[in-house]
Amino acid sequence: MRVDLHNHTPRCKHASGSPSEFVARAKELGVGVYGFSCHAPMKFDEAYRMGSDELESYFAEIGELAQAEQGAIEVLCGLEVDFIKGKESLLEECVLQASVDYLIGSVHFLDTWGFDNPAFIAEYAKRDMVQCWREYLRAIKAMADSGLFQIVGHLDLLKVFGHTMPECVGDELESALESIAKAQMSIEINSAGLRKAIAQAYPSKEILLRAFAYKIPITFSSDAHSIEQVGAGYEQCLELAREVGYTECVIYRKKRAITLGL
Repeated sequence: MRVDLHNHTPRCKHASGSPSEFVARAKELGVGVYGFSCHAPMKFDEAYRMGSDELESYFAEIGELAQAEQGAIEVLCGLEVDFIKGKESLLEECVLQASVDYLIGSVHFLDTWGFDNPAFIAEYAKRDMVQCWREYLRAIKAMADSGLFQIVGHLDLLKVFGHTMPECVGDELESALESIAKAQMSIEINSAGLRKAIAQAYPSKEILLRAFAYKIPITFSSDAHSIEQVGAGYEQCLELAREVGYTECVIYRKKRAITLGL
C-alpha cells in the first residue's frame, strides 16, 4: 500500500494548498494512507510554524477531513516537532501530549543555526563540516533517547546543500541508529531531498543499509509543501527501500505502529 506520512498545511506559513486539495491529489496518485504533520508550535523560529492557538483547529480540520474521506483514503494527523539539542525546554507540552497519530522528531537546527534554510547558507563557509555532522548525529541520538517521537524526520538533512556525511563520523551514526532502534522508532524515506541541491532522498542508501541491519522500520514521506509536491519522488524512494531489503513499512494510529507490505 502506498503511504505518505509527512506533509504540511498553510498553517506553517510556508506551504500552499488546502488539506482537502492535498488529499484529493493523494487519491489521484493511489495513496492509501496519507498523513499531515505540520510544523508544531514552539517559541522559536515562529515564522515557520503554526501558533499554539491553532493546534485545536488544526486537529479538528484534519479530523473532519479524515471522517469525510473514510473508505476512500485513510487520513492521519501528526506533527513535525523540532528537536534542538541543549534547548529541550522549548518543547511544548501541548504538542508532546497531543492526541495525534504520530510525532515526527526532526533536527533542523544546530543550536540556533537553521542549516537547511537557504537564508543561512553562508554559514556553511564558516563551519567545520565534520564537527557539524558529529553535532547533528548526536542531536539525532538525543532526540531518539528522549522517547518522545515515533518517526525520525529526514535523517541526514545536513547534506541538503551538498555536504554529504563523511565516513569519519561512522561511530556517531552507529550510536544514533542504536538509540533509534532502542526507542522503536521508524525512519522515513523522505523524497524532499530529490527536489533540493543534493538531489537525493533522505537518508542515503548507506545509512538505510545500516538501519536495516538494526531492524529499524521505515515509512515514506514526500514532505509536500504544495499540491505539486504530493507524492513526488515516491517511486525512487520505494525502489531504494527494496534495494536495501525492506519489504514492509509502518504507519501509526494513536502512536501505535502498524506494519504494511510494500
